[in-house]
Amino acid sequence: MSQSSSLLKIAQDGDLFVLTMDRPDKRNSLNNQLIEEFIAFFERPPTEARAVVLHGRGDHFCAGLDLMEMLATRTNNTILEQRRSKAWYRAFDLIQFGEIPVISVLQGAVVGGGLELASATHARVAERSAFFQLPEGQRGIFVGGSGSVRIPRLIGAGRMVEMMLSARTYDADTGLQLGLAHYVVDNGTGLDFAMDLARRIATNAPTSNYAVINGIPRIADSGHAEGLFAETMVASMTGADAAQRITSFFEGRKAKGQPA
Repeated sequence: MSQSSSLLKIAQDGDLFVLTMDRPDKRNSLNNQLIEEFIAFFERPPTEARAVVLHGRGDHFCAGLDLMEMLATRTNNTILEQRRSKAWYRAFDLIQFGEIPVISVLQGAVVGGGLELASATHARVAERSAFFQLPEGQRGIFVGGSGSVRIPRLIGAGRMVEMMLSARTYDADTGLQLGLAHYVVDNGTGLDFAMDLARRIATNAPTSNYAVINGIPRIADSGHAEGLFAETMVASMTGADAAQRITSFFEGRKAKGQPA
């Protein structure tokens, strides 16, 4: 089953959903409409969804903010200008702290807001063509899609500062070393790799996946005692499926003649 919106194509493969940003002529840059379509999907994802694969049509994942739209709609009203950032925050929070794991396939430009979007996903598969950059400083602007919160947690604040000051570009292998990507694969193979990964993730207990994507980032931001308390509470959420799955695990080991 598949359905199309103007800028975000949604396709279903069993309990997996594939989201395709469909602005190849704009290098899949993010405009207001595309952000709203992200919100519409992740605010109430299909109940049967167990994992999402996100990628961009064409040669690039996402080249960031649609600068032409920004210039065309910009006002001197500071409050109105904040609406764009708030919409991005909402969209990316729904991705990172939503109900289902999201795997992104990165090719070509992963630039500015595109890197902010990628950093909200839970697993990042980079093709060798991928390159990472934060050119906002050269554009006379600042990150506005939660990048100053998410990206330092991946690579450190100092490195993000240098990226923005110098606008240097990192290739896929360097991105892997820094933590901007989790996997590097050959060009043209990223989507298949991500789908295989999504299928594996989808076999986990849904409550465990929910606990992992929502619990670990928050616990990591907590103090020691608060983190330990939160861990016990999150762990208690995952008990419903545990007994059956653990029993099945040990029965499988016995069937293979392995010690329990």
